[in-house]
Amino acid sequence: MSLEPQMTLNDEVSDCWGSLYELQACTTEIITFFLNGVKPSKSSNMSVGLRCLALWGTQLKKEISLKPIVIAQLLILFSQCHLLNSQWHHLWTNIMSLKALLPKKGRCDCSEIVLWKMGMFRNPTTRNGEYLEGMINEYVGGGKGKLRAQRNTSTKLVTALTCLQFAFAIYATFLLYYVSPAIDLRTKPDFSWATRIAQQWKQFVIPPHLVGRYQEQTSFAEFRPITPEEACENEKIDFEQKKSNDAQMIKLKTELYNEVLDFQSQSFGTETLSQLMAMKSKWDLKGKNKPKVTVILNHFKRKTLCAQINSLLHQTLPFHHVWVLAFGSPNELSLKRIVDSYNNSRISFISSSYDFKYYGRFQMALQTEADLVYILDDDMIPGHKMLQILSHVAGTEKYKNAVLGSIGRILPFRQKDFTFPSYRKFRSKEAGLYLPDPAYNITVNKIVQVDFLSSSWFLSAELVKTLFIETPFTFATGEDLHLSYQLQKYRNAGSFVLPVDPKDKETWGDSEHRLAYVSETTVIFKDIVQVRDDQWWKALSTGYVTQWAAMHPQKIDALFYAHSVDEVKALAPLLEKFRSTIGKKAYIVVSGGTFCPCEDAAAALKWPKLVCKERRFKIFDLAIGALSGLSNSEVPVVQAVYASMKGLIQIHNPSIIVTVADLDPNVKKALKMASEANMNTTTLILLPRPSISKVLWMADLRPTAIPNWNKMRISINIITQNRANSLTRLLKSLKDAYYLGDEIPISFNMDSKVDEETIKLVSSFEWPHGPKSLRRRIIQGGLIRAVSESWYPASDDDYGLLLEDDIEVSPYYYLWIKYALLAYHYDPQISLPELSTISLYTPRLVEVVKERPKWNATEFFKRIHPNTPYLHQLPCSWGAVFFPKHWREFYVYMNSRFTENAKENPVQIPKSRTNGWQASWKKFLIDMMYLRGYVSLYPNFPNQASFSTNHMEPGAHISAKDNIVKHNKEDFEVPLLKENFVNFLPNGKLPAASRLPSLNLFNQPVSLKGLKSAGAKLRQDVLKCEVSEIVAVNHQTGLPSHCAKF
Repeated sequence: MSLEPQMTLNDEVSDCWGSLYELQACTTEIITFFLNGVKPSKSSNMSVGLRCLALWGTQLKKEISLKPIVIAQLLILFSQCHLLNSQWHHLWTNIMSLKALLPKKGRCDCSEIVLWKMGMFRNPTTRNGEYLEGMINEYVGGGKGKLRAQRNTSTKLVTALTCLQFAFAIYATFLLYYVSPAIDLRTKPDFSWATRIAQQWKQFVIPPHLVGRYQEQTSFAEFRPITPEEACENEKIDFEQKKSNDAQMIKLKTELYNEVLDFQSQSFGTETLSQLMAMKSKWDLKGKNKPKVTVILNHFKRKTLCAQINSLLHQTLPFHHVWVLAFGSPNELSLKRIVDSYNNSRISFISSSYDFKYYGRFQMALQTEADLVYILDDDMIPGHKMLQILSHVAGTEKYKNAVLGSIGRILPFRQKDFTFPSYRKFRSKEAGLYLPDPAYNITVNKIVQVDFLSSSWFLSAELVKTLFIETPFTFATGEDLHLSYQLQKYRNAGSFVLPVDPKDKETWGDSEHRLAYVSETTVIFKDIVQVRDDQWWKALSTGYVTQWAAMHPQKIDALFYAHSVDEVKALAPLLEKFRSTIGKKAYIVVSGGTFCPCEDAAAALKWPKLVCKERRFKIFDLAIGALSGLSNSEVPVVQAVYASMKGLIQIHNPSIIVTVADLDPNVKKALKMASEANMNTTTLILLPRPSISKVLWMADLRPTAIPNWNKMRISINIITQNRANSLTRLLKSLKDAYYLGDEIPISFNMDSKVDEETIKLVSSFEWPHGPKSLRRRIIQGGLIRAVSESWYPASDDDYGLLLEDDIEVSPYYYLWIKYALLAYHYDPQISLPELSTISLYTPRLVEVVKERPKWNATEFFKRIHPNTPYLHQLPCSWGAVFFPKHWREFYVYMNSRFTENAKENPVQIPKSRTNGWQASWKKFLIDMMYLRGYVSLYPNFPNQASFSTNHMEPGAHISAKDNIVKHNKEDFEVPLLKENFVNFLPNGKLPAASRLPSLNLFNQPVSLKGLKSAGAKLRQDVLKCEVSEIVAVNHQTGLPSHCAKF
């Protein structure tokens, strides 16, 4: 790019004054580049500078009276730019032409003009033209001027400008060297020395209001620097360190401190100062890899600034910068005077008339480019080794993601009445600890994790950002707790108080602890104590894992989550059932904020609104709105729910989290992530609202069983053939049933001769609970193949419900299956390996006896309980769920025993009419269950009301030509349960497995061991076993393995 001026002397400028303002703005911009140390571009910025100068030269030729300050600005700018372009002499020629074009006497009267702070004063009797002409003559060495009286002043100006030109020549040389592409830019040179010179002259060019609020109105020549000794003030401490003589309190505090240390030593280990310094750190404090540490000193009224700066100037690890902050301080001027007295370019003063209170210092920390930040209150005077110690520890692998300090607090522990006291409660061990606490002779000899730090914070600059993720509970106080809470919640970062060497005061973070102790005692005022109590309780109830929570892990049964008041109302019956069940613990979490205010949730639960304020676990308000604000993004909500719920789950370790199935997808995602983050396994249960009041039996499940809620997978397998009307009835009953949010696959199994109407029906059927599949045989296989091949388990948690199309189910059928599986199969404390199926149907006949007598289970078990469920050796073919391990076993067994001629079957059960059954899959299943002692679980309700019924419609067996058995419909068709079955059970819940009565194939009471014994005596299984043995199988393949004693 050519550096020729873009504006020549012949250019016309229509508005001279407007152009003058443009020139001044341009000049200010260019000079700002230099004075602020901004690296200029090699081409563009130079051209801009030259164009400005050229434009100025053109403007000076106009017949107007120019302010002398403009000429001064031009000369200074010229001296700055003089090394940047070889064509500066062209511009100088333009300036020289001013002499002939100066305004004549009397042409323009300007107001009195003073060259600000340059020692150049105009005689009021001298006209503008004479004065300006005299200036130019002095500058360029022209003829004799008319202002002889001001020759000395002008000479001083020329001398000053010559020095300035020389200084900026050196500065510009280094700038040109720095912007050269041949230079290695990885190491940034330090031009602070030149910047300091430029700052002294900045006031000559830039208007005073652009520099700062502390422009002195005296002449630069009158300024005299002061020393720190003259500026410093000292804080007077006219009291002794408080010492307690309360033996009981000393004992309580010491006991609690020792308990904390013992727990932390066993959990993650604690180190002394010497051990910490012996750990490997990424910072080489004696080599080249030294950390840059910015120290922020926050001051208001105390007179400790000089003590702090003196300590920092003598640190064994030098600081990078020190920023002294004074926000709304009445001592602002004196604090600035102290900072100025040190005359150190690494120490800066930052002030504001607005009081940013406790968060302002952390906002300033966001601006640092250093590696680490050390934020100090005005009550902390660190020892000379503190920066070295803190930086070393912060560089270790163990503590790199931590905030370090010298004073901390451990929040209250829970009392015997299950409430939490105030952290200022007197004579209470549960009130927590203040560390170190000289009043109770508690010193920190090993690093200790605390709930929050006070007075000083040392952390990486990156971690400071975490403080501003959520809106604080209050801006009036508590930034210390909010920082530690946010760091743990979002960065999994801990807060630690460093140990000290009692014999070396230079290792102390508060070499004068009396100051910090005074600060601690300033919060005894009731209103502040209450605010801070509310704040730490808010943190604990939104997932802050305090030292109490870490030392005393809880175990509850259920944690409910509601994102709206309607969801609270929907979950209320189940929550109340859990809370009213003896031995159960359950709490509810609400989103809070604008989504679900805690007070509204309490009203929906018919609880007093006081529960939202009392320090007792019952309802947790996450205050989600405080984070998301007006954001339309889902990210803040997901982030807040996840982070808070993760902490609450870690604290309370619930077996399950219960919420509604139609929960907001983003919140659902957050809950899922939070539950999966728990190492102890917490199960997320999503319940459809219509089913919530129907599953109150959840509260009766064992804590060991209920986490398996989502483990099982129940599939529906329908066998249908040319009975479209029957199938329509079955499908309607399935759709009308209550479900629990599980995925339930459904399959239709049809033989080769299925009719068109049935195919259209199954093809158009929409199933909202899972995938649908259709299977149609090519070759007619009959009912035995249609049923046995309709399902095969994919895993040990895959269960098959087999239904023929003339069956109809109760609305509660799925709840019965789920409850029974959880109670009798998925409870690790219960062993019932004999259970192979769960029946939906309750029989009215003894099916295997030739006479087929009627039988009433309600009457039969009335001595125990008329509606007790029971175990029966007979499998059900009219609606039953089959277990995966036993179904694999059945497949192998039927394959080895199937014969076309039933009489050739080697298994003949005494007195059983099943011996003559042909082409029946049920016969082979009966044989296997009899030989190996397996049973089915049957329901038992008044009038044989069941979860399924058989309508006895003509099909492969009923009314078949070769079936001589007459079937009375009233013997098989039973009423369906239309009300909650739990109301009929003994004590309103399923009895323990050990209390379930068992019947043999002929409806006779026999123990499970007796059933196995009867099967073993036949000795007709696929393996020849002794009479005290039965066949054991490989449950993965179903193949017989060996004979095992029972």
